[in-house]
Parts: sequence; structure tokens; C-alpha cells
Amino acid sequence: MLPLQHPIFWRTLSLAMLVVVLFGALSPAIWFGNKADALSFIKHADKWVHGVTFFVLAVWFSGLVERRSYWLVGVGLIVFGALLEFFQLYVRYRMADHFDIAANTAGIIVGLTVATAGLGGWGLRAEDWYARRNQH
Repeated sequence: MLPLQHPIFWRTLSLAMLVVVLFGALSPAIWFGNKADALSFIKHADKWVHGVTFFVLAVWFSGLVERRSYWLVGVGLIVFGALLEFFQLYVRYRMADHFDIAANTAGIIVGLTVATAGLGGWGLRAEDWYARRNQH
């Protein structure tokens, strides 16, 4: 992890994000009401949701670790996504799909590419901004 001033805060938010994704992946679609239907006009909307979700997770975690650890972020998120699909095999109202894993991986690759291009390490910049903003 980067030398962040508030590591417990960042770890707590990170865990919360993973729990939200886990909840979304294992919840019945009915929990989302008609919002799922709202995306039906987009071809392969489910795959886009997977890709965007894992893009956000990749950018998030790349903001908290050093660049040399990005590969660990990628591997960890791929394993997390694969576990979600595995768990869906045992939930009768969800369906596991290997194309979801592919969409997750694509999102991770794009997210880590964006991080490598300059967005990574954003956690330090956010803390610096916050510290400057709150100086008296």
C-alpha cells in the first residue's frame, strides 16, 4: 500500500466496495426492480456492467498501491470475479457465465492501463488535496 495518511479509512472503503459488488452479484435481479429493464436497450448490457464495475475496482485499487503492485491488483480482481461466478453456480436465481469473467478481465485491463497512464496513485493526491483544503 502507498504511504497513505489514513490507511484504515481506505481499507474500509475498499472492503465496502467489494461487499457491494458481492451483494450485487449474488442478489436476485428483482432487488434492482425495473432498473435492470432500463438497460435492456443496450446490447450485452450485463457484460458492460461487469466491465465497468471491474474497471472502477481496478482504478480504485491502483490508486492505493504502488505501480509495481498493479499486477497483484489485476490477479486479485480476476480471482474475485471468478469466485463471484463460482458462487453464482450455487444460487438458484443467478446464472454463472464465463463471458462475465472475460468482461471483468477486460475492465481490469483497461482500468490498469488507465492507471499506468497516470491515474494510478490517486490516493496520495486525494489526501494531499484534502490536507491543503483543510489547512487553517
